[in-house]
Amino acid sequence: MKTLWQHCHVATMAHGKYSIIEDAALVTAGSLIEWIGPRSQVPTADYAQVYDLQGAWVTPGLIDCHTHTVFGGNRSGEFEQRLEGVSYAEIAAKGGGIASTVRATRAASEDELFASAHKRLRSLLRDGVTTVEIKSGYGLDLASERKLLRVIRRLGDALPVSVRATCLAAHALPPEYKDRADDYIDHICTEMLPALAAEGLVDAVDAFCEYLAFSPEQVERVFKVAQQLGLPVKLHAEQLSSLHGSSLAARYHALSADHLEFMTEEDAIAMAASGTVAVLLPGAFYFLRETQLPPMDALRKHGVKIAIASDLNPGTSPALSVRLMLNMACTLFRMTPEEALAGATQHAATALGMGDTHGSLEVGKVADFVAWQIDRPADLAYWLGGELDKRVVRHGVDVTV
Repeated sequence: MKTLWQHCHVATMAHGKYSIIEDAALVTAGSLIEWIGPRSQVPTADYAQVYDLQGAWVTPGLIDCHTHTVFGGNRSGEFEQRLEGVSYAEIAAKGGGIASTVRATRAASEDELFASAHKRLRSLLRDGVTTVEIKSGYGLDLASERKLLRVIRRLGDALPVSVRATCLAAHALPPEYKDRADDYIDHICTEMLPALAAEGLVDAVDAFCEYLAFSPEQVERVFKVAQQLGLPVKLHAEQLSSLHGSSLAARYHALSADHLEFMTEEDAIAMAASGTVAVLLPGAFYFLRETQLPPMDALRKHGVKIAIASDLNPGTSPALSVRLMLNMACTLFRMTPEEALAGATQHAATALGMGDTHGSLEVGKVADFVAWQIDRPADLAYWLGGELDKRVVRHGVDVTV
């Protein structure tokens, strides 16, 4: 069944550029794009449906390539405490911080986690997101990590969005392994990852490489096991200090290295050579009031692909809008609106290993797109808050929430 979508302008985002087609049309066949070009050249066919997009700007569906959407509890109280002068260390010493989220997540049932994450994910979908990556990492034991990953799979089945599940068991040290980080890494490598991968719950493996989390040597052990299991890797790196985790990620041809405020030019060179995408997370930068900017000049100079994501999580980026992240990427990191949009479409798809099928509007790719009632593509990074009038299409079907 072929469908014609016409009377629109298209920013295809092919090759990470706007690549605009004025007065355009798209033909979809099932879930794929069969033709795209000027409306005056639309192929003659017996179309099952014809949609008038009323002059809208069409872009690829937005892709949020780094989220922690599934978790228990709420840490807004800690946010309030910090603003009243209580330090993070004091909060953590009283059982707050990530430890509080782990406790709440372990205590929550699968259905409770699904219900709360469902609400958050619907917010992203109302913002034009058609693909999302969701990490585990708030369970930190086999049963709880399994529970999180099962919820992530359920969300992909329940909502009109493509969901990639990432195992982030190496997120933090669980309380039962206090002062025994190597033993916990052993547990991840010998028990958790093999079991979860065998159950088909994992699309990729992530870790947190930082002085307050895991060392490069410990992360490398996780990466080796992921490699043996045939799973791609990603890495939280260089958020708070320079441990050259991004270079480690590059050596393992990681899909992405994320955060990167403290990365060096040598790290950028290594990432460029391996094709590892730099995923920047302006929500966390803003929420934590950081001052160390990612090395934008080095990333651009060496041609590293730059993606943008929400980092939706309860502690450092309770962000429910990818469009807001586009604005923050422009205002905080001095990216252009074109770079920011590429970061939430084509480059975000590459950061998930989906660049061949998603992220740009080209013949043969999946028909995920949004028809926005805006004046120009830059409007997506310009408007702060609110919902823009739009039509969301996923796999060739209107799924506007």
